[in-house]
Amino acid sequence: MQLSTPPGLQAIPSTCRGREVLDRVGDKWSLQVIAVLGERTLRFGQLRREIDGISQRMLTVTLRNLERDGVLTRKMYPVMPPRVDYALTPLGKTLLEAAGAFMTWAEAHVEQIDEARSAYDAKAESQAEQA
Repeated sequence: MQLSTPPGLQAIPSTCRGREVLDRVGDKWSLQVIAVLGERTLRFGQLRREIDGISQRMLTVTLRNLERDGVLTRKMYPVMPPRVDYALTPLGKTLLEAAGAFMTWAEAHVEQIDEARSAYDAKAESQAEQA
């Protein structure tokens, strides 16, 4: 039985605007920011603590890009020290299900991916020794 590609899941030409959007929201850090903000509104420091491994610079760039795309809002309060809250917009909330499904898939299949990588690396090493 041959599986067919679901509608909307074909390769996207580099000239298509949809690819630009996928590149933005589908990157490693954007998915994590969307997932974390799906739970609640957070401040910058809270976001950084919640997202393991992200640098201050990368979090700043990711937040700016997602804000520019209308996925999240940035609300600044005129207090000392400065307070800035980040939250998903209604548009951003529409991404939660898709982002969650992708992250759930990744977690559910990590062992299979590790096995495939090990097999590939072993095969590549064997071929390199034979050459």
